[in-house]
Amino acid sequence: MKTLSRRSFLKKGALYGVTLLTSLAGGRYYMKEVEPDWVEINQYTYSHLLIPPSFNQTRIVQFNDTHIGFQYDLTDLKKTVQTINDFKPDLICFAGDLLDNPDQYSVPSELYSLLNSLKAPLGKYAVYGNHDHGGYGTELYEQTMDKCGFKVLKNASDIVQKNGESMLIAGVDDSSLGAPDIAQALSGKPRNLFTLLLSHAPDYANEAARYPVHLQLSGHSHGGQVQIPLVGPLITPPYAKEYNEGLYELSDSFSLYVNRGLGTTRIPYRLLCRPEITVFDLYHGEAGMQPSET
Repeated sequence: MKTLSRRSFLKKGALYGVTLLTSLAGGRYYMKEVEPDWVEINQYTYSHLLIPPSFNQTRIVQFNDTHIGFQYDLTDLKKTVQTINDFKPDLICFAGDLLDNPDQYSVPSELYSLLNSLKAPLGKYAVYGNHDHGGYGTELYEQTMDKCGFKVLKNASDIVQKNGESMLIAGVDDSSLGAPDIAQALSGKPRNLFTLLLSHAPDYANEAARYPVHLQLSGHSHGGQVQIPLVGPLITPPYAKEYNEGLYELSDSFSLYVNRGLGTTRIPYRLLCRPEITVFDLYHGEAGMQPSET
């Protein structure tokens, strides 16, 4: 049996140490500098019998969790705006968490102009996330989104019309720092309209399932930001424990989609959890969602 000399042992130990450090350094660079900028576009077709025929091929683009001021900046937002506009959406939905720390961020005029440049003929809608309320940001968020042409749905809803037919878009307040009330959001509205619900918190779907809601779009989870193979997300926030990314068919007529968001928070890393923009094309037909072939 060949034995290692002390010098050979030290050399091999040093080599293993350098290899490990290089791997860790490379992994850290990837998690901080590469994957957070590698935006994934996920496209789906979504059908429901209550979607009016006039809304066939109506396109919704969802984005959320930009957390501007942490790792994501206005240069990133400019790219996002261009990407969204390139898809020529009919509706744009922002599912919360615009700024990371509203009390520490002085909103520049460029932010207003960028969000204003998002175009959607049937409307732009938004809901509160926990960071939008945090740092005394409640009024700032509403003022910012209103100034940029977004209608903030805080336990409220809006009827969208196309060629004389209608669908309903509802939104609830954030579950962490707000007071979500879907009953108030739907109060007085016809029950036979196709209803899209915006809720920053995905786990609110368990409450929404008790109401005439057909599709819920959420964010908040970031997909956990860091995922481990065969394990999944290392950490998910409150109200995103049960549903943390992608599509969930909760019943024959109620679907939930959880977008992984665009920015990061707390730690500036993503691993196996790319940032996301989601595109949905609506159709009248049997309820269901599937990835688009394009």
